[in-house]
Amino acid sequence: MRAKILVVVLLMSLSTVLVAQTKERAPKNANRGPQNEMRRNGGQAGPMSGLNLTDAQKEAFKQSMMAMHKQMQPLRNELGEAEAHQKTLVTAEKPDFAAINKNIEKIGAIRIEMAKMEVKHRLELRAQLTDEQRMKFDMMKGKMMHEKGARGMKHNMQMQRLHAMN
Repeated sequence: MRAKILVVVLLMSLSTVLVAQTKERAPKNANRGPQNEMRRNGGQAGPMSGLNLTDAQKEAFKQSMMAMHKQMQPLRNELGEAEAHQKTLVTAEKPDFAAINKNIEKIGAIRIEMAKMEVKHRLELRAQLTDEQRMKFDMMKGKMMHEKGARGMKHNMQMQRLHAMN
């Protein structure tokens, strides 16, 4: 009798552990929350939703975002390659400081070019807005950067806005 009870307790313990592990592996934000619900229902979600864009503005923003993405992609690729090369240079047996410094300058030049493109794009978008929309748009810039921080997240937000406008 004790053996049967021990086996039952052991099986229950194992099943609890397995269920707990399954829940931990589930994607953290898998289509939950009001933003994803709105997106599924065709509503506008994300940072641009507060601007109350007209259909013409939405289409213009979408086209502008696609054009910027196409222009930025080669620069992102080049930046990734330069950063990977930097790791190679820095971890070499005998680092070449001249090559490291030259590559740092290359990385900086790429980032400067990307920043210029981003500002130009932002100003083009801003020019299409009404005064009230511009004010909200300008306030959102600081909020988005404060909340998201990392450059990769910034790009993801731009792509989310693009999809939300569809």
